[in-house]
Amino acid sequence: MTENGTVFVGIDAAKVKHAVAVAELGRSGEVRYIGEIDAAADAVRKLLTRLAARYGKLHVCYEAGPTGYGLYRQVIGLGHECTVVAPSLIPRKAGDRVKTNRRDAVQLARLLRAGELTAVWVPDEGHEAMRDLVRAREAAVDDLRRKRQVISSLLLKHGRAYSGKTTWGTMHVRWLQGQTFTHPAQQVVLQEMVLAERHARERLGRIEASIVQLLPGWSLAPVVEALQALRGIRLVTAATIMVEAGDLGRFGTARQFMGYLGLVPGERSTGNTVRRLGITKAGNGRLRRALVESA
Repeated sequence: MTENGTVFVGIDAAKVKHAVAVAELGRSGEVRYIGEIDAAADAVRKLLTRLAARYGKLHVCYEAGPTGYGLYRQVIGLGHECTVVAPSLIPRKAGDRVKTNRRDAVQLARLLRAGELTAVWVPDEGHEAMRDLVRAREAAVDDLRRKRQVISSLLLKHGRAYSGKTTWGTMHVRWLQGQTFTHPAQQVVLQEMVLAERHARERLGRIEASIVQLLPGWSLAPVVEALQALRGIRLVTAATIMVEAGDLGRFGTARQFMGYLGLVPGERSTGNTVRRLGITKAGNGRLRRALVESA
């Protein structure tokens, strides 16, 4: 057992198998690669139980990614400490061109022991569910915009221009449905794209209705309601801000919040030369875009 019963466990999480490494306490503590285990919850539980029996207290970490927060919640539920790491802030050697699951797991364990990793905020299950819903709306908006762009490009190519002031309203859609082409193939293309645009529009409407319906049951609903008192912020924007920012109390100062958004200026200075750059854009892009559009 280590000096105070603590061992640092680095997990390179994946869909099928996890690569696991262990770093014992102290600068001279052994860093050992355990091997790969199944990503199933039972396999993870057996491994952590075996390591806890040998070492005592465990501190587990893995990179934030497509595997989500299920592993985090399982580790916490077993009584161990867990850190979900920000991948973009992991220290890396400039000349290192070899990347394997084994090396990643060993590196995570070693850096966790050294305190060089930056943790991300982990939402609870209710917050994560609402965030998935709001992000689904964003995907629906992008899908609708792409389908409308295809229709506009097709009509522009054939010299069809709408004379009204507002596009994609009732009159514009009626005008689209009245367009005809000499060649049947082009007529089929237009009809199918107009139908696809209608389905995408209806999908967006259903998602927005679900946000309105489910929002009152969310823990941060009062904050969403309060944000709408600000000019330029309505329900969808307020919900987007809160699902992406999460608990605002974790930001001690406005500077920290601006850093999270990537709205702080970059700098490249050396000696007596001071060079200011544009904003870093290194933070949460969805939240930054929502705030900029509102402003």
